[in-house]
Amino acid sequence: MAKNKPEKEKKEKLIHYANGPSLEEINGTVEVPKGKGFWKTLLAYSGPGALVAVGYMDPGNWSTSITGGQNFQYLLMSVILMSSLIAMLLQYMAAKLGIVTQMDLAQMIRTRTSKALGIILWIMTELAIMATDIAEVIGAAIALYLLFDIPLIIAVFITVLDVMLLLLLTKIGFRKIEALVVALILVIFVVFAYQVALSDPDWGGVVKGLVPTTKTFADTPHIGGQTPLTGALGIIGATVMPHNLYLHSAISQTRIVDHNDEEDVARTVRFTMWDSNIQLTMAFFVNALLLIVGVAVFKNGGVKDPSFFGLYDALSNPDILSNEILKTVARSGILSTLFAVALLASGQNSTITGTLTGQVIMEGFIHLKMPIWLRRLVTRLLSVVPVIIAVMMTSHQSEIQQHEALNTLMNNSQVFLAFALPFSMLPLLMFTDSKYEMHDRFKNSTIVKILGWISVIGLTYLNMIGLPGQFEGFMGDGASQSELALADTLAYIAIALVLALLAWVIWDLRRSNQRYVQAEAEQKAKQ
Repeated sequence: MAKNKPEKEKKEKLIHYANGPSLEEINGTVEVPKGKGFWKTLLAYSGPGALVAVGYMDPGNWSTSITGGQNFQYLLMSVILMSSLIAMLLQYMAAKLGIVTQMDLAQMIRTRTSKALGIILWIMTELAIMATDIAEVIGAAIALYLLFDIPLIIAVFITVLDVMLLLLLTKIGFRKIEALVVALILVIFVVFAYQVALSDPDWGGVVKGLVPTTKTFADTPHIGGQTPLTGALGIIGATVMPHNLYLHSAISQTRIVDHNDEEDVARTVRFTMWDSNIQLTMAFFVNALLLIVGVAVFKNGGVKDPSFFGLYDALSNPDILSNEILKTVARSGILSTLFAVALLASGQNSTITGTLTGQVIMEGFIHLKMPIWLRRLVTRLLSVVPVIIAVMMTSHQSEIQQHEALNTLMNNSQVFLAFALPFSMLPLLMFTDSKYEMHDRFKNSTIVKILGWISVIGLTYLNMIGLPGQFEGFMGDGASQSELALADTLAYIAIALVLALLAWVIWDLRRSNQRYVQAEAEQKAKQ
C-alpha cells in the first residue's frame, strides 16, 4: 500500500531522502546583474562571505583573544593576522569548489570516498558542530543572564527558543538573512571599536605585533597559566573552524550562474572571492579589537577571571581599567552592557550559520533532509545537555566555581575542532588541486597550491601539538603526575588515530582520482 501513496504525501514526511542540489531551497535563487559596474556587481554577490565570517568571531574566539592580549600584550596580533590570511585562502577554495562543481564539500567527500569512511567523517563533523554549538549556548545564556538577570539554568533553556527566530528567517528570504547577519556583525564591531577608542591603545605596538617573531610561538614565559605557544594555539583553534568550509561551499551556490558559460562561472568565482575577503577582513578587525581590549582596556594582569562573567565584571570595575575616561564610562555600566549585547549578537549570528551548516552536512553525507527548525531543535537540545549538567553540578558551589565550570566546558568542547579540521581542509585542497574536479581553468594555481599545502600541514601540526595540553585540561587544575601522564598517553593515541585516518582519506581520494583518469582514458580510446 505504501508504494501507492501519492508523491505529495511522500514529500510531507518530516525526514526524507535527499540527494539534490546543496541547500536546495536557496540554491540558485539570487539574481545578479550583468554588464554593470564593479561595485554594483559586488553588492549583488555580497552576503555569503558575512555568514562565513561569523564563524571567525563567534563566542569561542572572545576569551582566547582577550586573554592573549592581557597576558602577552600585542605579541599574538601576528597570529590573528596569519589565521585570517589562511582563512581567506581556505574559504576561497571552498567557495570555488561549490561554484565550479555545483556540489558542496560534504557531497564531494561522500561521493569520492567509501561508505565506511564517509560515515566516520560525518560523525566527526557532527561532533565538531555540536562543540561549536556548546560555545554558542554558553555565550547566549550568559548574555541573557547578564542583561536580564535570568537564572542560568532558565537562560540555557531559552536558547532553545532561537528555533523560532530561524522559522521566521526562513520565510523572509536569503538576502534578508544575509543583511541581518551583516547588521549583527556591525553591532559587534562598533561595540569593541568604541571600547578600544576610549582606551587610547599604543598603535605603534599594535603595528609591531603584526610581525611574527621567535617569541610568538615560544613556550616561555608562563603568564596566567598560558605561554605564547598555548595562547597562539588557542587563537588558531578558535579561529579556523571546519564547519565554515562546508557552509561556504554550499552558500556560494545561492547566486544564479550559467554553467554553460565559463566566463560567467569565472566572474562568480571572482566576485565571491572579493565578498569573502572583505568580510573576513572585518572578522580580522573584530578579533584584533578583542586582543587590543585585553591589552589596553584593562590594567596589566587586572582580569583574574577570563570567562564572560569575569570580563563583564571587569568592564564595570573602574579600579582595573586603564584610564580615567574608561573609568568614568564604566561607572555608568555602559561598557559592561555593550559587552553583553555584543555577546548576544555573536551567539545569534552563530545560530543562523550553524543551522545552515548542519543541514549541509546531514544532506551531503547521509542524504537525509529534515525541516530547518527540526534540525536546529535536535542539535541545540543535544548541545544544551552538557551545559545543563555543568550548571546543575556546580549549583551548590560558589559563583566563581560555576563560572569556571562553564568556561572550562567551552574550552574543552573545542578539542573536537582540532580533530575535525584536517578532515575538511585536506579533501578541500585535494579536490581544488584536481583538474578532473575543477578543470584546467579553475584548479588551484601553483602559488595557491603551495600556500594551501603549507596551511593544511601547518594547521594540522599546530592542532596536534596542542592536543596533549587540551587533554591535560580535562584532568582539572589539581591533576596528579600520573593523571597528566595518562592524559598525554591518550593524546598521543588520538594523534596516531588522526594521522592514520588522514592517510586513509588520502588513499581513498587518490583512488577516486585514478578512476577518473582511467575513465577519461577509456573514453578517448573509444573515440
